[in-house]
Amino acid sequence: MNINNNSDYKQLVKCKYLLASERDAKWGLTVSTVGYEEIAPGAFYPTKGHALGYYFNVEKGRVLDEYQLLYNLEGEGVFKSASVPETHIRPGDMFLLFPGEWHTYRPLDNTGWKSYWIGFKGKNVDDRVKEGFLSPKKPIYHVGFSIDIQHIYQEAYQTAQEEAAYCQQTLAGIVNHLIGLMYSLERNMQLNTNSLQVDIINKARMRIRETLEKKVTIQDISQEMGISYSNFRKLFKEYTGVAPATYQDALRLQRAKELLSITDESIKEIAYKLNFESPDYFSSKFKLKTGYKPSDFRALSR
Repeated sequence: MNINNNSDYKQLVKCKYLLASERDAKWGLTVSTVGYEEIAPGAFYPTKGHALGYYFNVEKGRVLDEYQLLYNLEGEGVFKSASVPETHIRPGDMFLLFPGEWHTYRPLDNTGWKSYWIGFKGKNVDDRVKEGFLSPKKPIYHVGFSIDIQHIYQEAYQTAQEEAAYCQQTLAGIVNHLIGLMYSLERNMQLNTNSLQVDIINKARMRIRETLEKKVTIQDISQEMGISYSNFRKLFKEYTGVAPATYQDALRLQRAKELLSITDESIKEIAYKLNFESPDYFSSKFKLKTGYKPSDFRALSR
């Protein structure tokens, strides 16, 4: 722990830097740094004592060869990068730094801040960027105050401090948990700003579950919800990540597994009971999704 305290500025900094082996890298994600800092209002920034390549001049900015995920617990600041103009950082914001992307950030003089960070690299995260889940064009996520996120950062720091054998694998799991929470919390906060839409989707999901063995279509359900099919489909996919018909099919196949496992109903009876077009269509769909014919699945599950 580094604690700076004099008449010009007050800082509290805790940080740990780690090494990763070539074998660690094959895991798909490695962690290089974990830390926490408290910057008092009017304090000098950035803090001293960072490893080579991490300290930076706020005016000039810097470029890292790794990702860093920061969580601003208290206070306010500003962030700017090659892809994003100067943007206000609020309490409860997480912001992601990308390798090879110029950036700079700092707390506001009148507020300071309390901030956690973790630095990492690897194919796991590269793939998410490639698929568009994460982007330098959208580096800031507002997740609000989350005791869960705070505890996860603390767990990461403790794990790094202990540096037990295979700690890189533990830290990789922690980073994946953080990224998943960041992504889902912000999207849910955005969606929940419209309680009417949330109610529609929750009611629709319950209605789909209730009618798996009834001849009720997605179009029927959208009419029940008082919304056009196209708008319903768009809203449902935005909220759940899948189209309503895909959601219905997945639940029907899940129910088919239960019926194959716990009843003696024929495959034909199950197919028609769950409203598949035909037993052959049901069998081909079941094998496509599970890798087994319905009859083989039944034999294995008993």
